[in-house]
Amino acid sequence: MSGASEIYPTLIRNAAVVTPDGIIPQGYALINEQGRLASVGTMEGQGSLPSVERSVDACGGWLLPGFIDVHVHGGFGHDFMDAGAAELDAITRFHAAHGTTTMLATTVTASQAAISGVLSRVSAYRQQVMPFATLAGVHLEGPFISPQWPGAQNPNFIEPPRKDWLEAWHTQYPGLIRMLTLAPERDGAPELIEWLTRSGIVASCGHTDASYEQLTAARKHGLRHAVHTFNAMTGLHHRKPGVVGAVLDHDDVSAEIIADGHHVHPAAIRLLTRVKRQDNLLLITDAISAAGLGDGEYSLGGLDVMVKDGVARLRDGDNLAGSTLTMLGALRFMVEKVGIDLAAASRMASWNPAKLLGLAQTTGSIEAGKQADLLQLTPALELERVWIRGREPQLGL
Repeated sequence: MSGASEIYPTLIRNAAVVTPDGIIPQGYALINEQGRLASVGTMEGQGSLPSVERSVDACGGWLLPGFIDVHVHGGFGHDFMDAGAAELDAITRFHAAHGTTTMLATTVTASQAAISGVLSRVSAYRQQVMPFATLAGVHLEGPFISPQWPGAQNPNFIEPPRKDWLEAWHTQYPGLIRMLTLAPERDGAPELIEWLTRSGIVASCGHTDASYEQLTAARKHGLRHAVHTFNAMTGLHHRKPGVVGAVLDHDDVSAEIIADGHHVHPAAIRLLTRVKRQDNLLLITDAISAAGLGDGEYSLGGLDVMVKDGVARLRDGDNLAGSTLTMLGALRFMVEKVGIDLAAASRMASWNPAKLLGLAQTTGSIEAGKQADLLQLTPALELERVWIRGREPQLGL
């Protein structure tokens, strides 16, 4: 599947441009031939803007930075656990068509061999020109999680922390693993968290039975992120604050949220947005292969999943099994149901994940010199155009 396109110097004008310094109501962005933003500003007083090969009139719509999804398992019928190059094209194309310009290929709890296969295939894919959303690396969700909180992870493959596995993977694929989710209360977890931190890998908690005190202690070893907050972790009680209480209490622990109205009540998300105000709240999809398709039977990590009315659950039991969410859907939910403004929602979908992954120097915001990862939306938040590294991939929008 080919989606590569040429980079054309492009002027996007008459847009409400969402920047780190605020919204430019009548703004423009100029993409140069290197696929970067040459300049960003207001059209007022500019006189005649530079003549370029392409000029796009946004007609008063929004111009946002592309979304960055740090937790996504697949989409459009494919799963990162067994995806080859063609399937990786299909996954990244689907999510790009819903505004994601950068993503982490996220695994599930599986065997060492299965995870090694994902790393091998994603590493090879990254050696070529990626025609759709950029795979910035891999997020290992498990297998070092709590047997008490498997969620939709396959309990047959849960392992105690194995630093030797990570050392071998990191040696073979340096820089490929960007995040690892584990249960920090398990024996050996503190040492692994310290190693991850030294190696530049985000240490994240999830599927965890930790107490408030254990999570707080894990911070001292380098843990700094929590996956799908509220889900698959000890909850908030006024005498036992649990993982949720620790995540809420500590500004240096960033939090993900699945904003689909099924995983977390809008009121709980609203409370989270009032606490996490330091660039430390991220929108994610946790999307599985069913995203973009209809109701029916699917699989996640060898477990049978049923999707009904767009909600994915394990066939055996009532556990939610990832989502069918897109980042554009998450952004709209935050604006329309949670009630936050678009600039704040955009920050959660782009800037905050860029900072977490160490990508903020190149992407995640609309600023001169940065990669032209851009989304043009109508005033009603319908996606019209996508630019990834200055190119407009063929997405069928």
